[in-house]
Formats: sequence, C-alpha cells, structure tokens
Amino acid sequence: MIVVTTIAQVRETVKAWRQAGETIGLVPTMGFLHEGHQSLMAEAKKNNHKVIVSIFVNPMQFGPSEDLASYPRDLDSDTVACQQMGVDMIFCPTVDQMYDSYFNSMVDVDGITQALCGQKRPGHFKGVCTVVSKLFNITAPDRAYFGQKDAQQLAVIKRMVNDLNFDIEIIGCPIIREADGLAKSSRNSYLSPQERIAARCLFEAIQSAQKLIQQGEKSVDVINTEMQSIINQQPLAKIDYIEFVDLQTFKPVTRLTQDSLCALAVFIGKTRLIDNFIYQQGR
Repeated sequence: MIVVTTIAQVRETVKAWRQAGETIGLVPTMGFLHEGHQSLMAEAKKNNHKVIVSIFVNPMQFGPSEDLASYPRDLDSDTVACQQMGVDMIFCPTVDQMYDSYFNSMVDVDGITQALCGQKRPGHFKGVCTVVSKLFNITAPDRAYFGQKDAQQLAVIKRMVNDLNFDIEIIGCPIIREADGLAKSSRNSYLSPQERIAARCLFEAIQSAQKLIQQGEKSVDVINTEMQSIINQQPLAKIDYIEFVDLQTFKPVTRLTQDSLCALAVFIGKTRLIDNFIYQQGR
C-alpha cells in the first residue's frame, strides 16, 4: 500500500494501473476510519483490481459554527485500518492541494438538496459535490462506494453523476451498526459515556417505526409521533428533524404509499447524529 499526498502522484499511479488494464474502486472518506468505512473497502476490493481510499476533511462542507476544527483525525490508525483491508492507495491531500488560492468553482445539485440535512446545513451538499467531483477527476475510478447511513448524500452523488455524465458506477453499502444498534460514525467519538447510552434512542425509534409499519400503519404522522415520543424520553437528546420523504424526489410524504426514506437527525448533547431506514412498497 502506498500513501500519497499530491494529485500528481495519484495520477501517475492511476495511469500505470490503467495501462495494465486494472479497474479502480474509490472509497471517499474524511478519515477516523471505523468498521463502516472498512465495509466499503471490502466491497470495493471484491469488484476492482485496485482500491483507493481518500482521506480529506473537506472544509467546504462545514458551516461556520460546525466542527471542522475538532473533527477527529488519526492518520496512523487510518493507515492500519486500510492495510487490514488490502487497500492499494491512501490519498490524503492537504487543503492547499485540493483548493489553491485561486479556487472559485463549485458543483451544486438542486432539488433533492433542499430537504433534510440540505435544509438544516446550507451549503453542505455544495461542498460535498465539489470535493467528490474533484476526487472523481483525480482518481478516475470505475466505481465509488458510499454508505447508506448518509442516505441523502448517496442520493445527491447519484444524481450528480447522472446529470453530469460521470462514467462511474456509484455503489451504496448498508449501514454498519454497533451491537446496540447505533450507526457507526466518526462523530460517535464525541459522545461521553452517558451520551453514548442516550444515543441508543435513535435506533430504538427506528425499530419502533418499523414495527408500526409491519403492523400496517401508513400514516406518517402516527409513525413520526411514536418516534418523537421515544427520543423525547431521553433528556440528553434533542430532535433536529424526523422526516419521511419520497425516495426519488426527497419531497415530504404523508402516507407510505410509495418507496420512502425515513431520515432523522438528533443532537445528543452537542453531537449531531443521523440515521435512517428505507420503506419499500410491497416488501
């Protein structure tokens, strides 16, 4: 495995791989890697000759009051995690390498970015799409792998790739959870022991919603009320949003009569956690 920091190094290596007829899978990350990221690497390893993991805490997708400065970083541990999974290259550029002093171009997907986290975090997805576009252009992968935990991000990237005719297959991979159901996230490291216990309420709310749906409940208001009730029982939790949206358009739905995404964002103390599940008609 090689660790490179410059765009020129990536392109030189990728050119050699291409000349040898090898396919490339990309796993874009912001580092502080965990089993969820490793599951993406494993999937990439199955379907490609070479796997690149990018590690870059992208300042463009953080708002002024968000956790850019405190976002967890540990390149040594990340390197070990990638070696364990047989990754071929880690690309960990500096901010200056990705955004020079004259940088002034953005990629902005409209429509589905106006809901959920896009509404709560203005400019976030513009930053995501811009950096992912750059990573696609730098690494020239055949396939790129994203986690379902960030369901809106996955949908936005798929839309961008379709709209801008990137010749890349986008692969969504299942949420990886802790034993008690909490979705694995780099931000889980922010949680105190008491907050970590409180964070279980997200998955408990999801399980309760899924049970109601299995019993035949179609009213989003009824399901949403149940989820809110469970989370509000936890004093350390504060709901940012719980919403049901059409899986294609991300417009709100009031009844589960089509494929839908239930997405929630909840503050546990000062830490904002997200989770979701998909309802598919007839399944």
